[in-house]
Amino acid sequence: MFSSRLGAAVLLLLITTVHALHFYLDANEKRCFIEELPSDTAVEGHYKALEWNEAAREYVLEPNLGIVVEIEEMETGHNAVKTRGPPDGRFTFTSHEAGDHSICLSTNYTAWWSSTHIKLYLDIIVGGVKPDVERDRSHVSELAAKVRDLNQKLEDIRREQQYQRERESDFRDLSEATNSRAVWYSLLQIAVLVLTCTWQLKHLKRFFQDRT
Repeated sequence: MFSSRLGAAVLLLLITTVHALHFYLDANEKRCFIEELPSDTAVEGHYKALEWNEAAREYVLEPNLGIVVEIEEMETGHNAVKTRGPPDGRFTFTSHEAGDHSICLSTNYTAWWSSTHIKLYLDIIVGGVKPDVERDRSHVSELAAKVRDLNQKLEDIRREQQYQRERESDFRDLSEATNSRAVWYSLLQIAVLVLTCTWQLKHLKRFFQDRT
């Protein structure tokens, strides 16, 4: 396993710095670089790995080849990135602490007897990530869809509240009508009772008068 340190060649001199290089490595080899970064700095890397094809006698893009990217904050030991990607891919991260960061690349060919040779191109942009228009557009579409869903849910809630208010109004009208009928029924009962008592008193008075 080999490693190399670029040192002053990769120091952050400008707000946005671009490093472009290519190198060779064996299938079971890991190549590491040191990048000194300020805190809260965006970094984007793009790599492209070509595998030597003996039959074609040239380096070609091999779909089965995978590239393992490991980025570590050297002072804290925090792994900012640890991922495996295709032979032509990219990675992004933001430094949380100022200091040296190790950027290591290796292949998914781990057998010690493998003799495959890899040619790897690496571009690193420090301090400013290129806008990904498609990703931004997709993100905006996702946000728009979420806003539409939220508006639909709010509309459903509004309709439900309106329905509940209408039901409350109907129930209130029914209760008032029922209470009104109950009052009139009670008054009718009282009137009937008064008339009945009056009739009975008159009947008793006439009965006693007839007895005398």
